[in-house]
Amino acid sequence: MQGRVISDLRGRMRIRVQPQSLGKDDFDRLASNLMKQGEVKYVSYSRISGSILVLYEDSPQRRLFILKNFDDFECRGWHPVSALEPKSHSVGEEAPLPYNPIWIAFLKRIFLPMPVRIALNFIRAIPYVLEGAKRLLWRNTLSVEVLDAVALSVCFLRKDYSSAGTLLFFFSLSNYLEAWTRRRSLAVLFHSLKGPEEKVWVPGPDGQPMQVSESTLKEGSLVIVQAGGLIPVDGVVEKGVAMVNQATMTGEPLPVHKEHGGAVFAGTSVEEGEIFIKASRVGGSTRIRSIMEYIKESEESKSGLQGRAERMADAIVPYNFLLALVTYLVSGSLYKAGNALLVDYSCAIRLSTPIAVLSAMREGNESGILVKGGRYLEELAIADTCVFDKTGTLTEAKPQVYEVIPFPPFNHDEALRLAACLEEHFPHPVGRAVVNQAKKEHLSHQEEHTKVEYVVAHGISSTWRGKRVLLGSHHFLVEDENVPWTDEAEQIAKKIADSGHSMIYLAVEGKLAAIIAISDKIRYRAKETLAELKKLGIEKTIMLTGDLKSTARNMADTLGFDEHKAELLPDDKAAYLSQLSKEGKHIMMVGDGLNDSAALSLSCVGVALSDGSELAKDVANVQLLNGRLDALPIARLLAERTMTRIHENYWAIVILNSFFLGLGLFGVAGPTLVSILHNGTTCLVAARATRPFLNKDEKLKPKPKEDQ
Repeated sequence: MQGRVISDLRGRMRIRVQPQSLGKDDFDRLASNLMKQGEVKYVSYSRISGSILVLYEDSPQRRLFILKNFDDFECRGWHPVSALEPKSHSVGEEAPLPYNPIWIAFLKRIFLPMPVRIALNFIRAIPYVLEGAKRLLWRNTLSVEVLDAVALSVCFLRKDYSSAGTLLFFFSLSNYLEAWTRRRSLAVLFHSLKGPEEKVWVPGPDGQPMQVSESTLKEGSLVIVQAGGLIPVDGVVEKGVAMVNQATMTGEPLPVHKEHGGAVFAGTSVEEGEIFIKASRVGGSTRIRSIMEYIKESEESKSGLQGRAERMADAIVPYNFLLALVTYLVSGSLYKAGNALLVDYSCAIRLSTPIAVLSAMREGNESGILVKGGRYLEELAIADTCVFDKTGTLTEAKPQVYEVIPFPPFNHDEALRLAACLEEHFPHPVGRAVVNQAKKEHLSHQEEHTKVEYVVAHGISSTWRGKRVLLGSHHFLVEDENVPWTDEAEQIAKKIADSGHSMIYLAVEGKLAAIIAISDKIRYRAKETLAELKKLGIEKTIMLTGDLKSTARNMADTLGFDEHKAELLPDDKAAYLSQLSKEGKHIMMVGDGLNDSAALSLSCVGVALSDGSELAKDVANVQLLNGRLDALPIARLLAERTMTRIHENYWAIVILNSFFLGLGLFGVAGPTLVSILHNGTTCLVAARATRPFLNKDEKLKPKPKEDQ
């Protein structure tokens, strides 16, 4: 198979093939080949981008094995749509359900004579038989589809039309239940993702950036997107250079270089730089399409537990045929041998597991928790280490300016006005606090600075009235830009840090112009959240921050963290998480800012808050939609309950169906009763998967008015 390696990190390889070149059967065969040895943990494929992601146990031999499998793999070239696969509909629309099989069966029994019912059942059985033949001949596997096809064929060959009708009825009932659950769950996911209309930056009449509503954009409009911003349109870069994170489209964590002529897409984010985009598609056509593809990927993102259960269940199918053969050789009865083919394990597992995952995702939305796929529920359930960013995550995403301390020749108003003029270009909570404080003090400003450059996790650089202006962290100004640090500034900074406030620094022409103290209230129930996570099995809680050590120590002691690290850059955070991973920790990372995106990508499961940066929300696997940190223990509990129910359903399916199989083999129950018991169990287990996972007391409660 032709393709090229576009990313090759330790234990993570991404290969690009021609989009739409792999059908479902081809991908299933490829994934099966790669996962035979057990050291390949996960394989996914994006039909839109042609991107195949492989996660594996890192070793040179394993890497060569993967590449050889790709080289040797051949697409069959013909990808017929299975008659059993549900047809797709536009996400968010009320997709029509299949006809209710219970009413159809009732009406058929009343109004249709037996010969007509037999003929109709024979016609309905044809797609199942063809599907089984295709699986056997094309994929050379004895799967559950083959078993279903043989079971139906046996029923018709021995003229057991009652058992055949029962099998077909329960197949239809299972499909109806699955379609109903999917329709209900995906509709909730869609509406939770739509969100309000956003503001975007465009060039104004005087050439300066101005904000307008996204709905005013037209094809050909020029849109400005800076570092940390979400790209609102499909289009082509007209001017500028940027590193664009396309994880929402391709799943690739590394940003892509974009310059003049490069294509960009709605829903991706700018990590560094600034670009002017000429829009080719705008409005709902881009946003809704992005949501639709996201939801499809979420639905198809199976948990590792589900994949293992399906492989185990399919592995049992050949033994059904072996058991049937042994039964015939021992008893000489085709009747008893046929009974061994009327019970399978995989059908119930394949139905109940995705329904449980979708139901959990829907129930999570009701508590403000968006989980982007079943495998992230599993990661949430097994995480043992929880790492938190500080500013904007443990604190409210609504910081306020506590104090402005100017240094000559600047006064309070001049310093705040200049800082607000720079900060208004970047979507970050601290920047919004500075801008809001200037508005509150009625300090209007003109755009007197030149192009503003955002240095990720450091600060802002620009030129104002011919002078170089810097605004950002102590590390950025003093260590990187060599701004002189006086004893007076040291004393002021120490006093502010000891009081628990954060700081940003303003420098003009190489001299400190002001220290701006930022107060940010600790999030509602943050301390209780950590305690509840401990009760739910989180072994270690860690706080990472770029703040000074004294500020970080105050926060960590107040909230009860096991460990904290201060004065960290984004690369330091990422390196620390990599070290934890090497130690075998299953990490849940909670962050909200632009500088948290690398750490979120490196964790087993990344969690972002809805009031954080767009990039953090895009990269994260779980999003707390209402910005409530106390929804995190609920997410953990929901994940644990989901995995527990999947395990319970699995063993219930194995034990009950083995019992029913025994009834049929020993002649205690006839084929019709065995079929009813088996398929009835499948429907009951699937129905159990839709039951609520949380009781009323465990769901998110409204904030008291004094904390809102």
